[in-house]
Amino acid sequence: MSGSKPDILWAPHHVDRFVVCDSELCLYRTESVGNFEAKAGSLRLSEDTTATLLAINSDTPYMKCVAWYPKYDPECLLAVGQANGRVVLTSLGQDRNSKFRDLIGKEFVPKHARQCNTLAWNPVDSNWLAAGLDKHRADFSVLIWDISSKYAPEIAVPAEKVRLSAGDTDAGLVVTKPLYELGQNDASLSLCWLPRDQKLLLAGMHRNLAIFDLRNTSQKMFVNTKAVQGVTVDPHFHDRVASFFEGQVAIWDLRKFEKPVLTLTEQPKPLTKVAWCPTRTGLLATLTRDSNIIRLYDMQHTPAPIGDETEPTIIERSVQPCENYIASFAWHPTNQNRMVVVTSNRLMSDFTVFERISLAWSPTTTLMWACGRHLYNCSEEGETSSGEKDVATKMRQRALSRYGLDTEQVWRNHLLAGDDDPQLKSLWYTLHFMKQYAEDAEQKSSVNKVPLVYSGIKTILKSSAERKTESYKHSWTGSDRQTDVIRYQSEERCLALQLCGWIQKGPDIDVGPFLNSLEQGEEWERAAAVALFNLDIRRAIEILNKGAALGKDLNLNVVAMALSGYTDEKDSLWREMCSTLRLQLNNPYLCVMFAFLTSEPGSYDGVLYESSVAVRDRVAFANMFLNDTQILRYIDKLTSEMKEAGNLEGILLTGLTKDGIDLMESYVDRTGDVQTASFCMLQGSPSDVVKDPRVQYWIENYRNLLDAWRFWHKRAEFDIHRSKLDPFSKPLAQVFVSCNFCGKSISYSCSAIPHQGRSFSQYGVSGSPTKSKVTSCPGCRKPLPRCALCLINMGTPVSSCLGTGKSDEKVDLSKDKKLAQFNNWFTWCQNCRHGGHAGHMLSWFRDHHECPVSACNCKCMQLDTTGNLIPAETS
Repeated sequence: MSGSKPDILWAPHHVDRFVVCDSELCLYRTESVGNFEAKAGSLRLSEDTTATLLAINSDTPYMKCVAWYPKYDPECLLAVGQANGRVVLTSLGQDRNSKFRDLIGKEFVPKHARQCNTLAWNPVDSNWLAAGLDKHRADFSVLIWDISSKYAPEIAVPAEKVRLSAGDTDAGLVVTKPLYELGQNDASLSLCWLPRDQKLLLAGMHRNLAIFDLRNTSQKMFVNTKAVQGVTVDPHFHDRVASFFEGQVAIWDLRKFEKPVLTLTEQPKPLTKVAWCPTRTGLLATLTRDSNIIRLYDMQHTPAPIGDETEPTIIERSVQPCENYIASFAWHPTNQNRMVVVTSNRLMSDFTVFERISLAWSPTTTLMWACGRHLYNCSEEGETSSGEKDVATKMRQRALSRYGLDTEQVWRNHLLAGDDDPQLKSLWYTLHFMKQYAEDAEQKSSVNKVPLVYSGIKTILKSSAERKTESYKHSWTGSDRQTDVIRYQSEERCLALQLCGWIQKGPDIDVGPFLNSLEQGEEWERAAAVALFNLDIRRAIEILNKGAALGKDLNLNVVAMALSGYTDEKDSLWREMCSTLRLQLNNPYLCVMFAFLTSEPGSYDGVLYESSVAVRDRVAFANMFLNDTQILRYIDKLTSEMKEAGNLEGILLTGLTKDGIDLMESYVDRTGDVQTASFCMLQGSPSDVVKDPRVQYWIENYRNLLDAWRFWHKRAEFDIHRSKLDPFSKPLAQVFVSCNFCGKSISYSCSAIPHQGRSFSQYGVSGSPTKSKVTSCPGCRKPLPRCALCLINMGTPVSSCLGTGKSDEKVDLSKDKKLAQFNNWFTWCQNCRHGGHAGHMLSWFRDHHECPVSACNCKCMQLDTTGNLIPAETS
């Protein structure tokens, strides 16, 4: 390689040695040093490795190509191709007294001198060495030598014969008769042996790629192409070959050798080397002239070509191992993705090509990632760094607790959610009150009011705009205050209070039951505030004292004392102190109590805009103390805030309408909780709301989630729940058994597959023994197929014909008698079309994977990847 750039070769059987070939051969050994200092005289290759020079061979001049002997012994035997066409066997540090010492210095001389371009050892028969030469009009360009050939005495040894070393006095052997001669009157630029057969040689000739079969040298298979340089076979896919020309790389499939299956266009500069990674499937590295970048083409997932227009997809990337121009590189034979590069001035660098990291979330929120040959698994601990569970984990746990499926006491679904989210609690109480009022309206035949209740308080209040709301003065209870408070009342406002949960059924405003429920839940501050808003100051003081007596908060006594001294004088010291100190209270309900008492009539912003107070309580307060203009303005503003924030408490205002869908969309965008969105919107069925594409998208995504979690039973329960609330969601019959002769359905007569709600006994397969058994098509009277195991025509019930006497007991899927007749269903393999009674098939495939039909080799049970999966909720 004199006058050319250096090349680098890894030893095939020594993972710590490589040779740099230039005007001389230099053998190096790599060592891992870690954080230790490198030894004196060693070269630093990377932060972790160094190279130590072991031997130098400078007695082989005019080197053009080098190939390392593929066998372990002799360990440092190399073949060197020279500018005059000779091939010399030499070594580095080889023991001269070994049994292979006769090979050292052996020469293989062609008839006519010309440059040797390439060398290739046969990987199986290591005595065979192929050499590719330049063109000569009277000679062959591909010569295959047998290194075990004997010396040819009739040929005089030329004076320029290569010796092992300068002090060697033994004459080297010269071999002039090759084992095979191929490629007459042509030039050979590259060679490689095909691993699938030791006698197939792929050669890059002057204008074509040729495959020579040494069993019949008179014939060859070739394809005309310019990409004849650097031919190399993928070590992991022996039918895939790469070659290059100028700036293009051609990928060939030897099974379809007419043209390249893929052409890779490089930079305008010509290529100097291409090489497949020996430790990584489908990874090809390329190097261009005067470049410090190595390009990588990942063809691991490249599909086999189907048609002429098929263009496989690849992933391209590049690495920059050093700053200087790279002369050559070499993949490490065993270390994954490791590579050594050498520059023109013989600077070397050792580095590892890092794999692309692919991430994947499992349906159960387990994170997995792959890097190279390693697969890492990170199990989800259930909570994030902030202590909050992931929404997918929440939905999965809620699905197991049958969240959303309680249709009798709808409010109980917030308990099934398993957390104390106030928004969920408000949502399910709102839906509970809506359902409760709708049932009352149906009983009273108030057809027009049934859809109104699901429209939300905003629509309900706007419907009363034409009717004037009644206003009246209400006096305080349990107080010496003389000034009455103006309140407002109408039928729509009573309905709004009922949806807020403040009053029970009926037109009378009685908050007594609501206060009792709050006291049972120990919500003392909220109960006191509601009592105060209903102008019962004595009841509020009693509630606060009761809470303080139970030791919940001693400050409640202080607040109760403050309430007892209430006066309506505007300039009183009490009013001044309460206005100042209410902002220092931690509980929002205690704050709004004093804000209410210190507010001017009709101006209650301190209560209405306290964001920490539940929306339903603020809306109920507005229904009692704001006039028509004020309340509509307030409800519109509050609704906009709820929709923008995606706050589920706003469903009380929007209802299950388009505004409700907009609000729920914001909630789903913020949390990803399609589970709550699906169950919520189904409550308003039947209506056009469920037909909205967004609602259908949430429902289908939740169904897909349940299937991904293998919650197939839960998904079936959800479908049943959905069909009860939305009759239009019931799917039509999708599967039926048809006759193979006439094509008509036989489900109505003798199949055991349910159709339109018919029981199995209607098909004559599970009734009493006196009933007739239909075993033929009702249309053409052709017999039905026979069961592959009992050989009885389908349509007959499962019997003990298998000899067990307990076939029904053996295949019983459940103790539920309704499922016992599943044994009589038709079942068959979608591949081989063989089948029989479901009970018999289940019994057979418990112990077998192959089809029960004797002449059929179909692995029926292994074709269904989900057939052996167990529902996650039962595992």
